[in-house]
Amino acid sequence: MKKFIFCFLLFSLSFSLFAQEINIIPKPVSITKGLKSEEFTLDNNLLLITNSTFQEQASNAVAKYFYDYLSKTYNIQRSKNPDTKKRLILIRESFGEEHPNAYILDIKKDEIRITSSSDAGIFYGIQTLIQLLPTEKATSLKIPAVTITDYPRFEYRGMHLDVSRHFFDVATVKEYIDYLALHKMNYFHWHLTDDHGWRIEIKKYPKLTEVGAWRNGSIIGLWPGKGNEGIRYEVFPTEIKITPKDAVIKTDGIKHGGYYTQEEIKDVIDYAAKRYITIIPEIEMPAHSMAALAAYPELGTEPNKKYEVAQTWGMMNKYNNVFQPTEKTFKFLEDVLTEVMALFPSQYIHIGGDEGSKVWWKQSPVTQQIMKANNLKDESALQSNFIHRIEKFVNSKGKTIIGWDEILDGGLAPNAIVMSWRGEKGGIAAAKQNHKVIMTPENMMYFNHKQFLQDDSLSANKYLPLETVYNYEPVPTELSVEQAKYIWGGQGNLWSEYVANPKKIEYQIFPRLDALSEILWSPKQGKNYPDFLKRLKTQFKRYDLMGITYSKRYLEN
Repeated sequence: MKKFIFCFLLFSLSFSLFAQEINIIPKPVSITKGLKSEEFTLDNNLLLITNSTFQEQASNAVAKYFYDYLSKTYNIQRSKNPDTKKRLILIRESFGEEHPNAYILDIKKDEIRITSSSDAGIFYGIQTLIQLLPTEKATSLKIPAVTITDYPRFEYRGMHLDVSRHFFDVATVKEYIDYLALHKMNYFHWHLTDDHGWRIEIKKYPKLTEVGAWRNGSIIGLWPGKGNEGIRYEVFPTEIKITPKDAVIKTDGIKHGGYYTQEEIKDVIDYAAKRYITIIPEIEMPAHSMAALAAYPELGTEPNKKYEVAQTWGMMNKYNNVFQPTEKTFKFLEDVLTEVMALFPSQYIHIGGDEGSKVWWKQSPVTQQIMKANNLKDESALQSNFIHRIEKFVNSKGKTIIGWDEILDGGLAPNAIVMSWRGEKGGIAAAKQNHKVIMTPENMMYFNHKQFLQDDSLSANKYLPLETVYNYEPVPTELSVEQAKYIWGGQGNLWSEYVANPKKIEYQIFPRLDALSEILWSPKQGKNYPDFLKRLKTQFKRYDLMGITYSKRYLEN
């Protein structure tokens, strides 16, 4: 009989623990489960307590974020007279320097305690707490008793959004930032300018938004677009040949555009800062500049040409989209960057530097004269000279440049950070030169690529399944232990050629954003794809609760 009672109690305890299954993405460093009898019941009677080292402004912002989530998702409102027996305690205290954003989340019957040495760490604890909430609406929420110790693997955990190909309003950008916060991402790369639209107000150059923010149409369907299938592009070292010569791109003829005022930019920056996300703006140069040249053609290598904001996708270097590297151009770019740097508190400014065709510089007598005057042996040296000069100006303002891996061409600028997108080669080369690197190889990190071989909607015609994202390792094996320290982190990118509305944004990033977050946050040794898929089932329920769009094909298996 005693043996039976012992087995029954053991079974009851096991069931009690099993019933409190924990499914968090990204996976925490350490999870210790408590008993079901110790679970916390959350309702509107919750008292917030903070210690004196947690700044009142920061604690209020974190508390507001949490209560806003409860209100929006569960319709739980914050009580003006909370029950002192139900406490959410946020504590700032030193954890040591090894993991500055580490946190401990401890949940007991009457108390939720989040402890960290940083405000950001406390915010990350709140994100984990949110993922412990039920996935069904209720006014009283049962939260399992648990102790979680956690910290990020990489310092840079980024996500990108292209608003040039398709413009998204402030509300959509804020929602995107909330999605990043939920996954403990800490950098938002805002791609603000390109051939297809200039999206940021620059007061000194109003035509950038008056002219450059609008295009007269967009191609229909996948590049080259409906009706353009017979057009052929050939890129040669000294010329670009388009056949037929008088080809006219057919588009939908629908005007598209928009831009953010500087006041709107400030609002978004403040919104992101309250979620411990730094916004890195990107101002493209020396190529991808058709929108700027449409506004100020005198800055191009063909100043008498009628430049237009691009209406088609694909490699735009088959058109003339490069700046002429004159003093007038550099003055323009310095003026633009001055306004941008005044707006964005970020230490980092992304200056593009990618996909610049050297043909247009080869064909320009003015550019060739500039190269000769500066003893530049070829156009790659000119590219390097261009980036070096911009970097020197940005550094003079106390900021640091980031560029796509083409900035390695002709020699890397002294303090530049490299974003490696054409595979890992550029990142490896930069790390070996002791430069910080953000890994974002196209074949693993471009979420505009379709996620199924036969996708549910129009996407870029490359295939990036969820498992490929999850299995990516940002630190290449070619690097030594010392060189590997220069891998600052990684980033997912969403280019918007085939993304024209907020729901399509959600469809493209979820659940690949979940996989990315686990790559960048969780310990490498803990990666386990089947376990990730199991936890993802709960995440999908949470997305249903939040009204997030994703492909239901993930629910089939």
